[in-house]
Amino acid sequence: MIRSFYLLWMLLLTFLVAAPGNAGQPNIILIFVDDLGYGDLGCYGNRVHKTPHIDRLAKEGQRWTSFYASGATCVPSRRGLMTGRHPSLMGRANLVETRDLMMPAMLKMHGYDTAMLGKWHLAGYPRDFTKSPMHPLECGFDQHLGTPGSNDVPAPQGKKQTRDVFDVCDRFTFQVPLIQGREVVEFPVNQELFTERYTNAAVKWIRQERERPFFLYLAHNMPHAPVFASRQFQGRSRGGRYGDVVEEIDWSVGQLMKAVKDTGIAENTLVVFTSDNGPWTMFGPHGGTASPLRGEKGTSWEGGYRVPAIFHWPGKIKPATISGMAANLDLHSTFINLATGESPKEPIQQQKGYISCDLTGTLLNGSPTPRKQWYYSSGGATAFRSGAFKIHLSSKDRSSNPDTRAREPLVKYETPLLFNLESDPSESTDISGAEPARILQLQKEMKMFLGVGADG
Repeated sequence: MIRSFYLLWMLLLTFLVAAPGNAGQPNIILIFVDDLGYGDLGCYGNRVHKTPHIDRLAKEGQRWTSFYASGATCVPSRRGLMTGRHPSLMGRANLVETRDLMMPAMLKMHGYDTAMLGKWHLAGYPRDFTKSPMHPLECGFDQHLGTPGSNDVPAPQGKKQTRDVFDVCDRFTFQVPLIQGREVVEFPVNQELFTERYTNAAVKWIRQERERPFFLYLAHNMPHAPVFASRQFQGRSRGGRYGDVVEEIDWSVGQLMKAVKDTGIAENTLVVFTSDNGPWTMFGPHGGTASPLRGEKGTSWEGGYRVPAIFHWPGKIKPATISGMAANLDLHSTFINLATGESPKEPIQQQKGYISCDLTGTLLNGSPTPRKQWYYSSGGATAFRSGAFKIHLSSKDRSSNPDTRAREPLVKYETPLLFNLESDPSESTDISGAEPARILQLQKEMKMFLGVGADG
């Protein structure tokens, strides 16, 4: 019954929307990297990795300093991104039933050509990804080239994804398929060529002549462990293997921006650069840093969720540093607004857990950010932020043991920890003893957030 209602609504909306796309619709390029830390880029304070192209993007656009991934790990982050729904508020949602309301499907409906390059990982690892009902081609993308999930699955026979395996593996150790459309084109894929291959495909897509606006989703496999760079970048960075990978991603951004400029579409193209979650620091040279933030991937500390985010659109977005709060799930309603001139309507807004906030006011006019609260939940570790203050109900320092991959113990707090993120972004000084009333207020707000799922 629900599925029939969605289909009827989609047919009606398709009838109402002109196929070629409306005048003024921007092209949208979303560069989504894997496990890049808050402190891995020059424009976020890194002094080891050379990232001139990304730094220029930040200098010419908006650099956000309180931008959150929807989850502290791959799948929930991508689900939030594509649906606009908070993963912790969705329940056991059947994404197949609502895939027509996902970001690419909505943009396609409103006249966009759509392409997905890179890591999908929206619905786990289906037995046969080429036939999955959650394949990118079933979710609104016209073209697809990439992997079903992370580049460390499956693990070598009899092994786990541990530090010692990452230390000795080569580009073919983790046997991952490269899939174009619904065809496996390389198995196992040469992981050293991931970034170069996707970049070349992205540049080709940008340079195509077309009458319609486009949405390009470039979801790099890197720098998720195990990390690999192409030959020309190996040994080039002062940051070791991980630095080589980061600097190749920076090169990739430079290639995309050159293509945008050469084709004369820069002033009608929004480019967004962000990461799916925090860095896998526990793997040493195979992971990055969230410095000056505390924590890493898979934790509820800021370093697990807070990620780099840069918005670039010449003539539309003025250079600025934005300290207000936002999350990658907010891109759903933001992109729909840019494509249609309106915020999402029913039944998008009625989906369980849909809390996507429209960021266009901040991007185009410098208005205060609409998001004021955020809920963190990863592997049992939970926290909640309202304004400058954040409480931790439970926590862990890392997702698992890097040598055994055994789950890390969870610490629960009888009295939640309390931090002021404006004065203490590294969450180093617990002030719970001095502000018991503040804790009670945040607990009350968190219950409302979880109960309603609509208080952004």
